Amino acid sequence: MTKNKIDTGTDHLLSEMESGVLTITLNRPEARNAMSKELVLAFVDQLKNAQENTDVKCVVITGAGKGFCAGGDVKAMGAGPGESPPTIDESINRQRLQQRAISGVLYSMTKPTIASLPGAAAGAGLSIALACDLRIMASSAIMTTAFAKVGFAGDYGGTFFMTQLVGTAKARELYFLSSRISSDEALKLGLTNWVVEPDELIAKTKEIANELASGPPIAMQYMKENLNRAISSGDVGDCLDLEATHHIHCAKTDDHKNAVKAFIDKTKPVFTGR
Repeated sequence: MTKNKIDTGTDHLLSEMESGVLTITLNRPEARNAMSKELVLAFVDQLKNAQENTDVKCVVITGAGKGFCAGGDVKAMGAGPGESPPTIDESINRQRLQQRAISGVLYSMTKPTIASLPGAAAGAGLSIALACDLRIMASSAIMTTAFAKVGFAGDYGGTFFMTQLVGTAKARELYFLSSRISSDEALKLGLTNWVVEPDELIAKTKEIANELASGPPIAMQYMKENLNRAISSGDVGDCLDLEATHHIHCAKTDDHKNAVKAFIDKTKPVFTGR
């Protein structure tokens, strides 16, 4: 199947579809893919469309060049030429909306999401990577919270995602000290799922994304909701009840029935999302 390039309205963000996989590329390599205003607005739109588009089965987030994302564009922070600086309440509201529309959507989206890291993920860039369901790192890539070094407390949900992945003590260490985390350490800590050589990153990402995109969409949706509820609720009764509801719903789908037949016939199932 040929790649379908999508017009994002800006060169700062690239988007393309292939075989049910939507790949969104942060495209400011000269700035280590730092998040400009144009990039953020286009990113929000692409994620909204991905959530609503039934043809999208899996979403991959990556960065152009040798970096994933350096986070906010520190050099460009503040009001632009001729603009009045926003009030603190306006800034807080805008920040909240953007964080929910990017990290919040990646985390709660009913489709699996992958962060593919060719290089450094720092600050909000790391938060966005951690908001995804799975992460693949080039062996040369690093992670760092970075916030303490620029006088920030953290944003885009990183404190939540990091704590869930590595525990509160290690998360505090990584935030307070802004240490550089090598790909090997990230793998040991559970911050990434795979580490591959840089020239193997695209192929490995495509392999995993295609496998996810060919999976049962309804079951994947419920599976992700079950896993998210386990984190947000923490109540075993709630998780058991939700699993029961989703399990019975899945049992009624054509995908499940066809998969059972394929299992018996020793063939590969084809999932249609019905």
